[in-house]
Amino acid sequence: MTLDTEVMSLRQVPLFREVEPSRLKLLAFTSERVHFEAGQAFFARGEAADAAYLILEGSAAVSINGPLGPVRLALLGPNALVGEMGILADQPRSATVIADTATTALRIDRDVFIELLAQFPQISIAVMRELAIRLEQTNQRLAERVGNA
Repeated sequence: MTLDTEVMSLRQVPLFREVEPSRLKLLAFTSERVHFEAGQAFFARGEAADAAYLILEGSAAVSINGPLGPVRLALLGPNALVGEMGILADQPRSATVIADTATTALRIDRDVFIELLAQFPQISIAVMRELAIRLEQTNQRLAERVGNA
């Protein structure tokens, strides 16, 4: 895939729509396109948060281990960002992410991701908004489970 094609792919992602093409080109150049087969892990809970992943194609399941085994927290598809929480919190991974289907993602190194957030406040706000939505959905699921217990 050419750099220009990568930039066109990134331009389709709502998170990056307002970013200048020259910056997207730099992001595409400094990031790595990676492929995961269904069942292959992006990363596991407890690992170092060294990169964020932008899902371009396919889907990935986010899970944690519960008392009865893995608990799926979310199923993420194209244009979803995953792995950003560990980077933002400067903590190890809080969940395991496994490709649910064959998945293509852009691996954005930790330092590049932090720099991107620093240079583009609108991306920072979009990431915060997404994290707030995920937290609300998790709270809602937790409330439903407690109500059903």
